[in-house]
Amino acid sequence: MIRSRLIAATALLAMASAPALAQDGMPETPGGKEALEILKEAIAVPTVKGRGQVPVLAEKLKARLIAGGFAASDVTFTPIGETGYFTARYPGRDRKAKPYLVIAHLDVVEAKASDWQRDPFTPVIENGYVFGRGALDNKGDVAMVVATMLKLKREGWVPSRDVILAFSGDEETEMVTTRAMADALANAELVLNADAGGGELDENGKAYVYSVQAGEKTYADYTLKLTDPGGHSSRPGSTNAVAAMGTALAKVWEHRFPVQISPLTKAYLEGSAPQAPAEIAPAMRAFAANPADTAAADALSARPEYVGVVRTTCVPTMVNGGHAPNALPQSITANVNCRIFPGTPRAVVQAKLAEIIGNPQITITFRDNGTIESIESPLRADVMATVKKAIGARAPGLAIVPGMSPGATDSMHFRSKGIPAFGVSASFLKAEDDRAHGLDERLPLGTIDPGVKQWETTLRTILK
Repeated sequence: MIRSRLIAATALLAMASAPALAQDGMPETPGGKEALEILKEAIAVPTVKGRGQVPVLAEKLKARLIAGGFAASDVTFTPIGETGYFTARYPGRDRKAKPYLVIAHLDVVEAKASDWQRDPFTPVIENGYVFGRGALDNKGDVAMVVATMLKLKREGWVPSRDVILAFSGDEETEMVTTRAMADALANAELVLNADAGGGELDENGKAYVYSVQAGEKTYADYTLKLTDPGGHSSRPGSTNAVAAMGTALAKVWEHRFPVQISPLTKAYLEGSAPQAPAEIAPAMRAFAANPADTAAADALSARPEYVGVVRTTCVPTMVNGGHAPNALPQSITANVNCRIFPGTPRAVVQAKLAEIIGNPQITITFRDNGTIESIESPLRADVMATVKKAIGARAPGLAIVPGMSPGATDSMHFRSKGIPAFGVSASFLKAEDDRAHGLDERLPLGTIDPGVKQWETTLRTILK
């Protein structure tokens, strides 16, 4: 659900400082140029829930793959309601071996054009970036993966076993297509997720850590509802549903869940600190050494890229209520979105929200959106060795840490079936560039050429 920088697990490498990565300039390689064209085409298709455009984008990808040498019978789209999921099989030498999957998602969250500086569904190249909804989450890596597969196909590469591209169509909402896709591909051996993991850059564009997603926090939405008899606005009484809900949401916003640490987050902090920005590295070391260090926890929590490292977070995200400007509100509903630290059941967080709010008139219900309580994938030596090679070629000496993302991705549904899943995105970002789900979403042009090469090295290595 979110294309974010990762919280992590065990540090694998912590070597010398990596070189700065280019943040401007158009792609120069044929693969990079093709990836940019695919990305621009994908951004222009508004694959938002309810618009019925996921099949349109799937058809465009299918046409490209078939033109690039894929058999038409190997490229399919399975419709589910107004959306669906897309698969493309790349045959390998051993057709009986369980396939490896490369997963991503084609849908994006809504974007109001009036709020953006540029039309969110018109790709704009400006100041070293590609702007547009989905540029980062997750069409950028979709484009790099597809361009890589086309390059490999044209070069006649044959993997050791089948590789299947599997792109869901409602990862940002109910994950119905994700569950169906996971069911259909339940015989897979391994999943590489293009919607998780990735490189982190400091404000000067220097890469200081690469995270491999091996787990994720549990995603949860809770609906808060309050009803009231209402009445004429000229005769206010002792209660007001809008005011009461506002008070409740303010309490949720102000509440800070207790700090937590796990072997995953501890090792991420320890592995990232040697090359992390100077202003945050001391807090990383201090919190890893002593989770009771309040100052260190506060310093990490103050930065959006690290707030999910130290605790569960819950924030109000939507409010709807009232029926007329001159009437007292009769009902109001709100959504509170939580990213829950692993090991904490969603029911426990729901009970805590009720305690925080302290108003029994406000009902709190869990809204099922297809997510499940998260589990982790045990690390695989072949995956980590592959990442070490691919990232080492791109940014020599970069610290590599397996990790846990702070939000939900399609990986959870494969992990629940016992299929190891690892996030290995090729996007390298500064903190200020992580605008997934936000205004003026963008992808640095400078990540595209090396991103295609990263995907090529990854696939050639793990499927040699």
